[in-house]
Amino acid sequence: MNITHVDILISGGGIAGLTAAAAFAAAGFSVQCVDPTSPVTERDTAGADLRTTAFLQPARALLEEAGLWSRLANHAAPLQIMRIVDAGGEVPEPRIIKDFEAADISDQPFGWNLPNWLLRREMLARLESLANVDLRLGVATKSLFTRTNEARVTLSDGSQTRAKLVIAADGRNSPMREAAGINVQTTRYGQKALALAVTHPIPHCNVSTEIHRSGGPFTLVPLPDYEGKPSSALVWMERGPRAKELFEMDVAAFEDEMTIRGCSLFGPLSLASRRTIWPIISQSAERLSGERLALVAEAAHVVPPIGAQGLNMSLGDMRVLLDLAKANPAQLGDAAMLDSYHRKRFTEVKLRVKGIDLLNRTSMVSAQPLRDARAMGLNALYSMAPVRKTLMQMGLGAR
Repeated sequence: MNITHVDILISGGGIAGLTAAAAFAAAGFSVQCVDPTSPVTERDTAGADLRTTAFLQPARALLEEAGLWSRLANHAAPLQIMRIVDAGGEVPEPRIIKDFEAADISDQPFGWNLPNWLLRREMLARLESLANVDLRLGVATKSLFTRTNEARVTLSDGSQTRAKLVIAADGRNSPMREAAGINVQTTRYGQKALALAVTHPIPHCNVSTEIHRSGGPFTLVPLPDYEGKPSSALVWMERGPRAKELFEMDVAAFEDEMTIRGCSLFGPLSLASRRTIWPIISQSAERLSGERLALVAEAAHVVPPIGAQGLNMSLGDMRVLLDLAKANPAQLGDAAMLDSYHRKRFTEVKLRVKGIDLLNRTSMVSAQPLRDARAMGLNALYSMAPVRKTLMQMGLGAR
């Protein structure tokens, strides 16, 4: 059997796993990163991930440390204003518009938005330049066996990797989490999300716009211009049957529905990519660590796509784990380090999962009195400047 020895094995080559590989390798650790599928790195290729990731302010330092930000900065659309629109009246039109401006709390934008397919392309290019990264795409983790001093992971190509630490970044159905016997709590909403890119005649002016009516938020996040036209990423959450109906609609009818649901704030919305669809759940692991194992990203927590919290929670996991590893490299992956990681992240993760669950349920309401109550709540929160500032800081990950 072919046996490889590394400091860290990362199971999962999505955005979170590739970021972790770059960050730990840049810190001097030897890293192996495996994923059963090869990432698609072209926008219009079948299988491309058309979702986008908004990296919030705290994430930038980690990306810089990992040597990734210099590759990403020129492709990023800054998010200067977060606009919340309540369109829950009798007709789909704005009745309340509230702007949360980054300038109120910082001299930097709230964050920067990038397409996931492009993130994968640039992250892979960075990893290929690092001699201490063993990137194995098309290879899956098959089994996990741990002792107090190391983990042994068997891979689908028949080889074995021995590591001081295994990082499970392998998604909501994480094989490594299951192998470690760590349970999860899952909430299903009966919702699905459509993700796609659009163009529109009215510029977005670096404003991220979240429109609430019923079924879930309709969120337009700035992208760089596409084919000479202003462009945004759209995440449209609806109850399952309605989402499926929209997904299968012909293009002209779908564009009409998009424009109506978007309250024509940017003029007619035109489809600028294929449509993708996925189910919405909340999920949290009962523990964030096991013997020689750390859970990060969707292996640890899954939230609805509201407020750019999902991937930024994941980068919060990595920030803590990386700091612990750098503080005492000789103790990498031992029980004390992993217990500390669990303690530092678990409570915050649970609170954020519950908070986003509440926001999603509020956004889903269809009864008119509940929509009116939602609008009143938005007005009340926004009118109190200290509360507004606190909400913005919490959104950026402040405690």
